[in-house]
Amino acid sequence: MNSLGPLPMRVVLVAVAALLAWWLVRMLARRMGSHTDASVPKLAGALFTDAFFVGLLAARLGYVVRWWPEYAAEPWSILAIGDGGFLWWIGLPAAIAFTWWRSAGQRWLRKPLFAGIAAGLLAWFALNGTLALLQRSAPSLPDIAARTLDGTPTTLDASASRPIVLNLWATWCPPCRREMPVFEDAAQRYPGIDFVLLNQGEDAATIREFLDRQGLQLHQDILLDPHSQAMPATNTRGLPSTLFFDANGRLVDSHMGELTRASLTDTLRKRFGAQAVTPARAKE
Repeated sequence: MNSLGPLPMRVVLVAVAALLAWWLVRMLARRMGSHTDASVPKLAGALFTDAFFVGLLAARLGYVVRWWPEYAAEPWSILAIGDGGFLWWIGLPAAIAFTWWRSAGQRWLRKPLFAGIAAGLLAWFALNGTLALLQRSAPSLPDIAARTLDGTPTTLDASASRPIVLNLWATWCPPCRREMPVFEDAAQRYPGIDFVLLNQGEDAATIREFLDRQGLQLHQDILLDPHSQAMPATNTRGLPSTLFFDANGRLVDSHMGELTRASLTDTLRKRFGAQAVTPARAKE
């Protein structure tokens, strides 16, 4: 399994479920309407598409409100929809309400539209359930020889009985650089979690220069992987990539691309629980 699958794969799953629902809406509308009137399935499909995007917008706004303190600290991250921040249980009612309103003058369209929404939702849940099963069979924390910034040999250690957030990054990667302050803040706020920022293929001097230039205090959380062994070991396809391992070293989630403060906090609470992510002023 590609350990970087969850976020991109979830995007694919949403697209697959939406396309399935759109096709069903058009098919049912064609059967209910005139076989010679091509505008009937087109109208139904257009209404479904509008409702889908209204639902997405509502789901995003709901997520932003839910994690407003984190977004308020970095307002620009509201636009970073790649963080996966959507609340389906807000988006779905919004899509249903929009569909009901827009079809008020053509009530016969409601049956195919709501049937399509239901089918898409069921497909999405089924596909996500399959993804969750695949996630359970994902590889555990890789045993990789690494080095600290001062050159001391070390390995990724899952024996501490603490959750581990493993971030693969490099100084030449713009999104990697942008998310460094997010990890610095999280490392200070959540002492119950080990944050390991595993640099891929760069030397200590380059990393120290970057940290000093950016004013980052992450020296103790950074390890060097000079031969980029972690990427093939975790089936990683790009940087930045963040993998979440539980206290037993089992992969429980992963994210390809830049993480925002809100999405990182959300994932920590979902995967590690409130006790593991109890905020603190400083990392112990």
